[in-house]
Amino acid sequence: SRLGIRIVRHLKRLERVILGYLEVCDGPEEEARLGILETLQCTIEHAWPRMPCRLAVLLKALLKMMWDVHTDQGPTPEPVKAVLLQGATECLILLDRCSEGQVKVLLEGVYSSCEENRVRECIRKVQENT
Repeated sequence: SRLGIRIVRHLKRLERVILGYLEVCDGPEEEARLGILETLQCTIEHAWPRMPCRLAVLLKALLKMMWDVHTDQGPTPEPVKAVLLQGATECLILLDRCSEGQVKVLLEGVYSSCEENRVRECIRKVQENT
């Protein structure tokens, strides 16, 4: 947050780091994923003019992480899973705001084809957010 809009100078490198952390489960407490979701939220808030061109990559990574968290049979406690899904949902809402509703449009097909209630609930929150 100290960099503010100057974070755009580092977006390409930061995007690779964010995507890498979103892909990997880091144990029951998921501290790295929670931290990277917070970083992504802050990045979106400060570099929002540059986010629409990164929308497809970030949307795919967030949806994949949500699915992985939902289907994880490991030792991750349910409250940690809920916080991860909430963080991803907040990132999707921010992405939708800075892309003028493109995320809602892209999520329509996902919502109609998804049968998992927890993931559908997150998508519904994004679609209902104005």
